Amino acid sequence: MTQASSSSSFSQDSTKAGGAHVAQTLAQKIIAKAAGVSSVRVGEVLNCAVDLAMFHDSSGPRRLEPMLRELDAKIWDPQKVVLVMDHYVPERDEDSKKILKITRDVAQQWKLPHVIDSQGICHVVLPERGHLKPGMFCVGGDSHSPTGGAFGCYMFGIGATEMLGVVVTGQIWIQVPRTIEMHWTGRLARGLMAKDMMLHMIAQRGLNGGEYQAIEFTGPTIQALSMRERMTLSNLSAEMGAQAGLVAADQVTLEYLREVGVQEKLLEGFEVWSSDINSIQERHVFSASELAPQVAAPHSPANTKSVGAYSDVAVDIAYIGACTGAKLDDLRAAAEVLKGQRIHAGTRLMVAPASAKDQRIAQEEGVMQVLIDAGAQILPNSCGACAGYGASFEDNMTVISSTARNFKARMGPASVQVYLGSPYTVAASAIRGKITDVREMLS
Repeated sequence: MTQASSSSSFSQDSTKAGGAHVAQTLAQKIIAKAAGVSSVRVGEVLNCAVDLAMFHDSSGPRRLEPMLRELDAKIWDPQKVVLVMDHYVPERDEDSKKILKITRDVAQQWKLPHVIDSQGICHVVLPERGHLKPGMFCVGGDSHSPTGGAFGCYMFGIGATEMLGVVVTGQIWIQVPRTIEMHWTGRLARGLMAKDMMLHMIAQRGLNGGEYQAIEFTGPTIQALSMRERMTLSNLSAEMGAQAGLVAADQVTLEYLREVGVQEKLLEGFEVWSSDINSIQERHVFSASELAPQVAAPHSPANTKSVGAYSDVAVDIAYIGACTGAKLDDLRAAAEVLKGQRIHAGTRLMVAPASAKDQRIAQEEGVMQVLIDAGAQILPNSCGACAGYGASFEDNMTVISSTARNFKARMGPASVQVYLGSPYTVAASAIRGKITDVREMLS
């Protein structure tokens, strides 16, 4: 399934005659641009100018405002800041009401021009609004901020203290990471998605398999994926410990960005945002045609095996949600399985579309009606259960979920057993009431 290439066959510092050019990875090119230099070396520490900073209702104003006030400081450039309300919406208790009031009040106080309130999960709505473009250097106040790498950006998650430095100075230091290439060949079988690819890679590499490294996804399989599926890859690179998960910009990228209104002049020269030949130090090769649906058992995404290993596990709840599992492609996949079906009598199906826009399109296509007719409960466009909020998972329940993580006590009480799978797998499991290989239902 996977083959690792020897690092000796790749040269991080290969040069043209006379040493005029140092081969650079996509990650190095973006970092060099942000640092204002022509090239960078792995391990080098640099100050970089930030093109965009994103934070949300949990990571943003309630933490940053007191520190900014104490420093008597202001945001360096409000045009380069995007604030998203997605973790505590809708307001379900006094704490969430308080947090959201602080967030909205501070947004007005800071006169932020880019505020996205209750329209979906930050990693999905950010590119939907045209905020990401190839070659950008971005930070986010959330661990799954590497999602932006799907657009040929270098984007990574930072904590509140680091974000304070960014919003005051517009800069952040970075140590140039080594790039690991994940090269995929072949074609995914019907019923498999980017989520299956990532769970397999996480199982192979482990949760720290990309620690302080950038991962770049390449190959014919990747090129055939939609932008929303590429976003799932980049998002879950965080689960391998990588700082960033990158996909070089191509025509698929450009078509998406044009559709969301990015001006053509801002997309000129996108071809430069790709890795030079012989620049990547380590390469792993995977075959999509050999891949079976993947399921991660409690309590780690790395605890992954093929779906057949869990075919006797009964499920109480099937949950389709989060930035990794409820985008438009995910909703379509679930509807493909659920059309004309009803969920199992002993299982609840919950669907929290990742964005209001994706939900509107799914509604227009009839996808949402298919889900409802099958017995799905539709939840708000928010992080929801993935962030441990807004879903009623009770003691000792077993859940099959399309979310990114299944850490103990993340999605309810510590006794809840959460399995991870693709939306295809979750939908199939909802119908049969146990973890199911969707290929049995699509054949």
